[in-house]
Amino acid sequence: MSVISSPVWHPLTQHGSGTLETPIVRAEGAYLYAGDGRQIFDAISSWWVVTHGHCHPRIVKAVQQQAEVMSQIIFADLTHEPAEALALGLMAITDPHLQYVFYSDSGSTAVEVAIKMAVGAHAHNGGARHKIIALEGGYHGDTFGAMAVGARGVFNAAYDLMLFEVIYVPVPDADNIDAFEDLLKRQGDDVAAFIFEPLVQGSAGMRMYDGAALKAMCDLCRVYGIYTIADEVMTGFGRTGSMFACEQAGIAPDLMCLSKGLTGGFLPMGATLVCEEIYRAFYSKDRGKMFMHSTSFTANPLACAAAKASLDIWGDEDVQGRIGQISAWQKQAAQRLGGRSLGTILAVEAGSAESYLSDWVAAVKKQALDCGVLLRPVGNTIYVLPPYCSGQQDLNLVYDVIEEVGALFA
Repeated sequence: MSVISSPVWHPLTQHGSGTLETPIVRAEGAYLYAGDGRQIFDAISSWWVVTHGHCHPRIVKAVQQQAEVMSQIIFADLTHEPAEALALGLMAITDPHLQYVFYSDSGSTAVEVAIKMAVGAHAHNGGARHKIIALEGGYHGDTFGAMAVGARGVFNAAYDLMLFEVIYVPVPDADNIDAFEDLLKRQGDDVAAFIFEPLVQGSAGMRMYDGAALKAMCDLCRVYGIYTIADEVMTGFGRTGSMFACEQAGIAPDLMCLSKGLTGGFLPMGATLVCEEIYRAFYSKDRGKMFMHSTSFTANPLACAAAKASLDIWGDEDVQGRIGQISAWQKQAAQRLGGRSLGTILAVEAGSAESYLSDWVAAVKKQALDCGVLLRPVGNTIYVLPPYCSGQQDLNLVYDVIEEVGALFA
């Protein structure tokens, strides 16, 4: 057993394995710079959060300027310009069905908020519903409500008895629409919401599925008065090619959960966008009907300033053009490597691992890092989800590394 050299407990890390963490001293663009001088290409956007690149100067400047004015205030009964400006910016790029924004701290909390809003709206409207429908294999975060609507497995096995019951349905496909409608006929009156990751399930190994079938399921939910929750925490802000994956599926969800790329990966922040009907369910002179949810750092001004600066970059620069180019390279690589792609996402099955805990996963991560590439496979799926400032040469390096590690650990 290695000597413990730091008091820091890292996420999704088995410190007893003897593997030491790599010290990173600087990050810029698509690269991380290690203390030993190594340059490491961030092929996974540091857990899918970095969009425009690390330390984008416009976001740096926006946060610096905001820090000189106001760093944090309570957001109950008070407001501030960065939060208001960001809300208007989000309204301008999302479906008109979504008319309000509730801020929180992360993707998990954005999901918690959405679940509570859906259940609470039904209760306030006099038709209490407490069941949630979710897709098999989904992942929505690590707080308890988010864990409950995700797949049961290695991420939450220790807490299984503490999670509320969920109705799981297969990933959308034209062949299972009738079964979904039969389910709603039997249990729809008790269902508050249907939650899904649109078009691709990230932690399930970048599992990609049919947008038309998802739309059909959402249309059925509307018939039965079931709110739809689109978890766009990973898929949002260009990852699937369009700004949001729901656009490709032709869906206008009742609630949309955002985080990760919301601030360009600069600061932690979550947002739950909500339709008029749900907002009105809590709108009353009765204080007991207010939405009973808060976090201390709701609408943190620094995070809001970072997010607004990120949206401005979308408006002022050809980000969509960069996404289109990366998507084309990823599609070509999928053909070369025998994988699949969707927008800027590439996924390749490259080994025999059956679990996130496999020694194969650890070996691939180490080998890739030794080659100057940050990868973090999910089971036997190696995925590439790069910052939008990445160049073809950067991605060619990644593709070469995937071929190499695939051959070594097949």
